[in-house]
Amino acid sequence: MAALVVGALLGTGCTPPPGRDPGTDDAGRAPDRAPTTSVGASARWRACPELAREIAGRPAPGTRYDCATVTVPRDWPRPAGPAAATTAATVAGPGAGAGPTAATTPTGRSGGADPTGAGGDTGTMEIALLRARAGDQRRRIGALLVNPGGPGGSGIETAVHLSFGPGSGGLPREVLRRFDVVGFDPRGVGRSSPVDCIDDRDLDASFGADPDPVEQRDFDALVALNRRIGDRCAARYGADGLARYATVQAARDMDAVRAAVGDDKLTYLGYSYGTLLGATYAQLFPHRVRALVLDGAVDPGQDMVAASEGQARGFEQAFRAFAAWCRRTPARCPIGPDAAAAARTALAKARVSPARGRDGREATAGWVFYAIVAALYAQGRWPQLAAALDELAGGDPATVFALADAYADRDRRGRYSNMFDAFVAVSCADEEVRPTPERVRALQRQWRDRYPLFGGALATGLLACGQWPGRPDRYPAGPATGAPPILVIGTVGDPATPYEQAPRLARMLGVGRLLTWEGEGHTAYPETACVTRAVNAYLIDLTAPRDGLRCPPA
Repeated sequence: MAALVVGALLGTGCTPPPGRDPGTDDAGRAPDRAPTTSVGASARWRACPELAREIAGRPAPGTRYDCATVTVPRDWPRPAGPAAATTAATVAGPGAGAGPTAATTPTGRSGGADPTGAGGDTGTMEIALLRARAGDQRRRIGALLVNPGGPGGSGIETAVHLSFGPGSGGLPREVLRRFDVVGFDPRGVGRSSPVDCIDDRDLDASFGADPDPVEQRDFDALVALNRRIGDRCAARYGADGLARYATVQAARDMDAVRAAVGDDKLTYLGYSYGTLLGATYAQLFPHRVRALVLDGAVDPGQDMVAASEGQARGFEQAFRAFAAWCRRTPARCPIGPDAAAAARTALAKARVSPARGRDGREATAGWVFYAIVAALYAQGRWPQLAAALDELAGGDPATVFALADAYADRDRRGRYSNMFDAFVAVSCADEEVRPTPERVRALQRQWRDRYPLFGGALATGLLACGQWPGRPDRYPAGPATGAPPILVIGTVGDPATPYEQAPRLARMLGVGRLLTWEGEGHTAYPETACVTRAVNAYLIDLTAPRDGLRCPPA
């Protein structure tokens, strides 16, 4: 099950929800249900400021929040039931029509969703939306649809955090004044017909397990854990049902969302896995693209083994940058001049005598590893990583758990969101070729030699989809013929979606304009003035930067 959070998760570049502090405890409540709309109608919104308070603690000043739900066919190529009848003739190819809409409100993980995720006999799923509209909006262009990555990240939570504007990790004021920010939870995620088949105990076991087991019995235990989880998910949803969570289905849902918010063409900001979702949309609906920003690019042409090895290289590179920072700034890095030695020592000690937290949980090698991974996503977390390893050496794992729990979306009560249920369901539905345990074991040994800190764990991570029983439904990997220029952003020091994927995605789309940020961390917009100017001009005025533009680190 290390695969769930290493090989597959990191392979697509999932990040913790933006703007959240480590250990944040989400209430997970939702507004009351609102009436539905007719097929093809615009979504009917209801005010939901309480959802912004639950997600961020308070609404952004001067911002209105509204919620709605779009109802879509469970299986777009083969819609069934009365709700899908109108769309059946138009969903077969690019430019397919939007599905029916409904103005219901989001539901949480335990909100009584149909166990099959199929919406009962209607053969539908519900896609939850949140719209954030700034009070000073003027010369409105339309909706900016956002997705944070994962798969499994909540676009609803992302829209709330982005609505706070600059200075709080949000979007620039110029963008907030011109667009409604619309977040959606993709099918199976959060409040959108959530997939729910991995219990909290198994997730604790997964995160706590040694991510790079040397002994065969420990490796076999990971294989068995992944198999048990897959069997439970298959028992709940069926092998065919699990295939319905594929990216290609979610991309068609996006077109239903575009129609529901009343836009003729889509304006979209996708981070990390969200770039794969956006690229798939561009191939299916090229003539319905207004502007797509794909930041932290995923290469659709690579298989999961290549993606995992690329991440092993990326995280090794990111850790070397962190170690160099430690040497340059010893006053801010208490673990000394050799950060790699400190990390190896922390992992080795955690394998034999893990420190115990205040709640009795042991800081095993798995939790230490994910704390390191979480901190490498952003350069601003490097001081926290140095403090975490220093405190752990003194017997206090509190900061290690804070980092790892934020990454895992685990609250103080030991409860998880459905982020990883959705992650594994989507990731494995997207994969046609899944490595066997025997091949994973061989790769583990090879990659451990090449990438000492991260290679073995990234190889072991491949077990999740190797044990997955769901049928695959692969997304396309080709040009977006007929689409306008699409902005693809890559960060030179990105560990989760290594930079080399960005030029490959731009070339594959045929209309890609590559923007390079010469910085550290996962994703680039709006990190610097150079990146922000280029993206703002593209989103607002449709002025795409010249292909190959490079922005300095600061």
